[in-house]
Amino acid sequence: MFAVLKTGGKQYKVQSGDILRVEKLAADAGETIQFNEILMVGATVGAPMVDDAAVQAEVIDQIKGQKVIHFVKRRRKHGSKRTKGHRQQLTLLRVTDILETGAGKSGVKVAVGSGSVASVAAAAAAPKKAAPVKAAKADTAAAGSDDLKKLSGVGPALEKKLLAAGVTTFAQIASWSDADVAEMDEKVSLKGRIEREGWIAQAADLAKG
Repeated sequence: MFAVLKTGGKQYKVQSGDILRVEKLAADAGETIQFNEILMVGATVGAPMVDDAAVQAEVIDQIKGQKVIHFVKRRRKHGSKRTKGHRQQLTLLRVTDILETGAGKSGVKVAVGSGSVASVAAAAAAPKKAAPVKAAKADTAAAGSDDLKKLSGVGPALEKKLLAAGVTTFAQIASWSDADVAEMDEKVSLKGRIEREGWIAQAADLAKG
């Protein structure tokens, strides 16, 4: 039997025994974790998720992906260019079990991204149906976050993506390193917007009030 799970904004078709690499999860080698966002199990298709289904996996190791070269060039009179490398942090997993039902009673730790604003306990206690979970996350993020739309080029849609990626405050953006910028650029598909619009400098000014 196979299942299609969702994690880190990507979808994976898996069977028991499969080895896969996903975006870094908050788990240690040897732990068993459970994915509850299941789009399909065998012939059962979710709407959008399959209720009470899950995929369980053993964490083999925390690894890094291949180095990606990030090149930015500004075509202006006093333009500049920058080349930097980035290696995405990944978690190596072995799929151990596919549950058609019983996800809520398994007692296995829920898989949570390492950069997520939600804790493992909060994820485990969240409602199982997909729509209410998404709404709850959005409300929680919005309640304690800065108005990210004050950044140049950020509208409601992009703000929603940033909140979903765990970016909630100007102080957080102002403290980003080059590696953080490259990781966020890849995760949210910003296409160099952070540097092009000068978000870090803007965020530092906005954080001061």
